[in-house]
Amino acid sequence: MNDGTVRLTVAQAIVRYLANQFIEIDGEEMRLCGGGFGIFGHGNVTCLGEALYEHRDALPLYRGQNEQSMGFAAAGYAKQWLRQRFMFCTASAGPGTANLLTAAALAHANRLPILMLCGDVFLTRLPDPVLQQLEHYGNPAMGLNDAFKPVSRYWDRITHPAQIIQTLPAAIATMLDPADCGPAFLGLPQDVQGWAYDYPVELFDKKLHRIRRQAPDAREIADAAALIASASAPVIIAGGGVQYSRAVKELTAFAESRQIPVIETIAGRANLLNDHPLNIGPVGVTGSDSANTIAAKADVIIAIGTRLQDFTTGSWTAFDKAARIVSINAARHDAAKHLSLPVVGDAKLAIRALDAALGRYHAPTGWTTLAQAERMDWDKYVEGNVAHGNRPSSYAQAIGVVNALCDSRDRVVTASGGLPAEVTANWRTRDIGTVDVEFGFSCMGYEIAGGWGARIAQMEREPDKDTIVLVGDGAYLLMNSDIYSSVLTNKKLIVLVLDNGGFAVINKLQNNTGNESFNNLIADCPTVAEPFAVDFEAHAASMGAIAETVANPAELGEAFMRAKASSKTHVIVMKVDAYEGWTTQGHTWWEVGTPEVSDSPKVTAAHHDWESARSRQRKGV
Repeated sequence: MNDGTVRLTVAQAIVRYLANQFIEIDGEEMRLCGGGFGIFGHGNVTCLGEALYEHRDALPLYRGQNEQSMGFAAAGYAKQWLRQRFMFCTASAGPGTANLLTAAALAHANRLPILMLCGDVFLTRLPDPVLQQLEHYGNPAMGLNDAFKPVSRYWDRITHPAQIIQTLPAAIATMLDPADCGPAFLGLPQDVQGWAYDYPVELFDKKLHRIRRQAPDAREIADAAALIASASAPVIIAGGGVQYSRAVKELTAFAESRQIPVIETIAGRANLLNDHPLNIGPVGVTGSDSANTIAAKADVIIAIGTRLQDFTTGSWTAFDKAARIVSINAARHDAAKHLSLPVVGDAKLAIRALDAALGRYHAPTGWTTLAQAERMDWDKYVEGNVAHGNRPSSYAQAIGVVNALCDSRDRVVTASGGLPAEVTANWRTRDIGTVDVEFGFSCMGYEIAGGWGARIAQMEREPDKDTIVLVGDGAYLLMNSDIYSSVLTNKKLIVLVLDNGGFAVINKLQNNTGNESFNNLIADCPTVAEPFAVDFEAHAASMGAIAETVANPAELGEAFMRAKASSKTHVIVMKVDAYEGWTTQGHTWWEVGTPEVSDSPKVTAAHHDWESARSRQRKGV
């Protein structure tokens, strides 16, 4: 060190910089980066690996089993920390990095911060073509890492050591920005990683970050208040952004003071407790009759912290065409959707400002009473749906068992397939922010990996609570190796494997659109020579977990209590019916492509039936 500089390699500088970034959360300072997940190869082991070894205490590195699942784990960690902290993923050049593409897309769709530090080919090109290099004959600068541009909020390839002086602050600023939050990707050529540079020492000074709260424009608040004040049937759609803004108290107080019913998106599923009198239930394709009835009758919709995905809007059939939308969102892109009256800004600040601007307004008593009556009817349906007895076992019954026996602060994690719909409809929220249903990208394989990442984060604040993973047999077979990861790292998971013999929910969609069962359930795959049941218990046990198989929901309850008492990852396997026991109520129309012409009368009839609902679809106005 001399003249205020320190000589470091690019890799050393990146790691040292990350180790000195901190964030203030609830008055407590903690390291912004919780560590990372890594699989080493020739593209990252010699230089980045050397740097990470020197900081292994400050930035713990978890050895991954699959790069895609590492990215899912980082996403689960970021969700658990409400986007206030992140983890990095490092992969080698070539297929290791390519495996991260799906995880980057998941983080991008869900607006989640993960940092990807990925190997790249040699900048000098002297040894080209190198192992795992893609060669584009007319564009030698194009490589695999360019594929991350569409699925990254921030993308850069480090071509000179000085670059990171600008790049690292920009990447972190993106990951912490409420409007632009998402994955950041840094391509690290193998030679550049090891190049040294005299960096200014102040680059590595301790930096304390705080999440920005953007105040809404006063004129937008005034316009929104005027519209809401004219409403005779207002409803609030509460999305995941309410939790990311830490605005649950403000949402609750606003709804209570104005007596406005609240309906929840999938990402906002745990904004209000189940028994709150203004919680009218989940809305949309995987929603409830109660919420969807109220959504259809509302004249003003106050959307808070939601990107209004098709599963929320029923492909824009869930609302009356004449209904007006006020959209409160930190992201301008989301606030302006479908000609909404936008309020661009932080949810906590916007709710407070809107409340102050509304004067003495509150929703008509008859409207709120109607919404609450609808919710009571839905509660009766759910109670019967999750009950078990003399009928085939179902997802809903398993959900009911776990819901009744878990601690209120336990976290439930699921994704893809039929479980998101069943959890969204049937889970009765016992505490705020305890549900992670990954449906932004609807990504199979997230369940166990995301659960592992969530568990790492959970143990940093609530080590006495559990992370409960619900996964179908199809998603389990796709990605299960982080059961092993959880055992290796002593990050206990409770994993319920619900086996319905294949991809049953897509088989259901196939049948509902008039098609014959084909290539979804194992029994309906024409290329399967000899169907047989996987021994999931033995498979999970081979990765070091405690594992058992139960025959019915009653046995599931007993096994779940054994899992709760255990200090080790515990996997419980139960068969569920592929055809019976699905939640049949609460669904809105959902646009899927159906064949306009077909030799099958059933397919043709289903197409006409599906298209008949299109008349209710809003056309962007």
